[in-house]
Amino acid sequence: MTLSPKDASTRAFEICSLAPIVPVLVVEDAATARPLAEALVAGGLPALEVTLRTPAALDVIREMAQVAGGVVGAGTVLTRADVVAAKEAGAQFAVSPGATEALIAACCEEGLPLLPGAATSSEVMRLLEHGFDMMKFFPAEASGGAPALKAIGAPLAAARFCPTGGVSPKNAMDYLSLSNVVCAGGSWVAPGDKVRAGDWAGIETLARDAAKLGS
Repeated sequence: MTLSPKDASTRAFEICSLAPIVPVLVVEDAATARPLAEALVAGGLPALEVTLRTPAALDVIREMAQVAGGVVGAGTVLTRADVVAAKEAGAQFAVSPGATEALIAACCEEGLPLLPGAATSSEVMRLLEHGFDMMKFFPAEASGGAPALKAIGAPLAAARFCPTGGVSPKNAMDYLSLSNVVCAGGSWVAPGDKVRAGDWAGIETLARDAAKLGS
């Protein structure tokens, strides 16, 4: 099923609206995927971004896609090949640090909702022209943080964002309090030491705390 850019963006907005934080996950071992997803979903964070930065990433998506209540997406999607592989693995959405014509076309043709990245007003305007009004603000902190995103929102009120990159419990509310922010992406809810230790209860607690942000 193909999607129009507008529909691809609308679906991305719906997914981003599920919780205030989208876990950004770099998972090395697919054996940890299912219990990790179960802990995050149980903690109230159903939308999960698995970055395609490890050899295990596609297997991780396959495992997480089987967890009830979870909506698993692929992050660091850069090419048509990434889009096809992610969709075949069970990803329900794609996240990219930026956007290209080819990437947008591939996601629409494959029927994969896309959260494209933007960091400047020109990039936001180009995505709005394509029909995307839900975007990833990346890298958030390096691009000026919440003040920059607030400033971008003044003349470009149609754009909505998921800031990612340097977002932490200390600054998450700076972003979530903005009218143009739907959610934020963060990796702190699944720290590597807890994943390696199999501390799923600890991760569920972190997820519960994150799920309360903005409420």
